[in-house]
Amino acid sequence: MSQTLSNSSQTITITQEDIFHQVKLACQIPETIEKIVERKIIISAVEAAGIETTKEELQQASDQMRVISQLKDAEATWAWLEKYGLSLDDFEEIVYFTLISRKLINHLFAEQVEPYFYEHQLDYAGAIIYEIVLDDEDEAIELFYEIQEGDISFQEAAQQYIQDTELRRKGGYRGKVNRTEMKPEVSAAVFAAMPSQLLKPIITADGVYLVLVEEIVKLELDKKLRQKIMLDLFSEWLEQQKEQVQIVNQIGGFTEKDGRLL
Repeated sequence: MSQTLSNSSQTITITQEDIFHQVKLACQIPETIEKIVERKIIISAVEAAGIETTKEELQQASDQMRVISQLKDAEATWAWLEKYGLSLDDFEEIVYFTLISRKLINHLFAEQVEPYFYEHQLDYAGAIIYEIVLDDEDEAIELFYEIQEGDISFQEAAQQYIQDTELRRKGGYRGKVNRTEMKPEVSAAVFAAMPSQLLKPIITADGVYLVLVEEIVKLELDKKLRQKIMLDLFSEWLEQQKEQVQIVNQIGGFTEKDGRLL
């Protein structure tokens, strides 16, 4: 396959060799190899599990992909294929791989979701918080008592002490933050707090946190969270599988030092 770019002054022909060479020069070979390995692991696992697909499932997956990619009609689909250098067979292969990956995830982990959730449900809890981070502990303690005594509101303090423009405009409002997104020192204090409680300054390696806890949010095991847990488990499984495979790299490159640019 080759693609020709034209303008009034010159014509540039791009070949598959050019594209591969650019991937090498952009140092993207490791990422590309990783994706290839992941794909081969998934296909092998699908075959071992005897997972099959139906025409109806493939058609539904194809329709979903068109919706996600905003391909509203055949003309838009062909334009999209041309843009990414894909054939119709390539498109069908993408749809097939997406479908079998989804079915493999469900096959491996659907029955593990509930026990995993109840064992790790604290990790999926969240809190609605306001936050100010200062560099000086004494300053943080002084500000904590000023807010507690009503000399200044948390939002007013945020206007004075927060450097980030957007966060300052929101009065330090972080919204809902999951437990796993917080520093351990902060999450331990937040999830032991009562609603509307201003926490004492929390010292971390990144600064001293002043946190106002508005609400503790406990998640229910709904469809969205089920999907997230299965994806988390699948990512862990995939990493474990990659550690167990031996990769034979047949891509050409330097085989010995020749002194150039070294």
